Amino acid sequence: MKLNDLPPTEAEAAFLACCGSRAWARRMIEGRPYADAEFLLEAADRTWWSLAKEDWREAFAAHPQIGEKKTAGDAQFRRWSEQEQAGVESTEEVILADLADANRAYAERFGYIFIVCATGKSATEMLGLLRSRLGNDPDTELRIAAEEQQRITRLRILKAES
Repeated sequence: MKLNDLPPTEAEAAFLACCGSRAWARRMIEGRPYADAEFLLEAADRTWWSLAKEDWREAFAAHPQIGEKKTAGDAQFRRWSEQEQAGVESTEEVILADLADANRAYAERFGYIFIVCATGKSATEMLGLLRSRLGNDPDTELRIAAEEQQRITRLRILKAES
């Protein structure tokens, strides 16, 4: 297991690239070694759901907005974000403009960026999800965003281990 074998500083960077929450990364480092990938994913889920909402928001903030060309984070985080959002690469400008408008409305309503597991989704699909989730109440939306972050984190852990 690659994440077990990394020195603490490298492990922290690797775990941060998977999730974006420093508290989550620290707890995952403390939980090493993991017996296998299944145990690692179970620990990741358990740790995610044990975090405070502020830690969730920190993880959300590490992501670029859907459709945003510029990505934040370290090189690995940028690569994964770009791969995950590949569905927006050849999107018409009108869809990108609609995404930008909906992203602004979402951030104003909920106070954080729209989080969706973008892997395999087109820009139009993500725009539809974004618009539909704008109607959620804040508690419901926070739970949904947290579930999406959990999916993203699981996919990234598998990438880090491959």
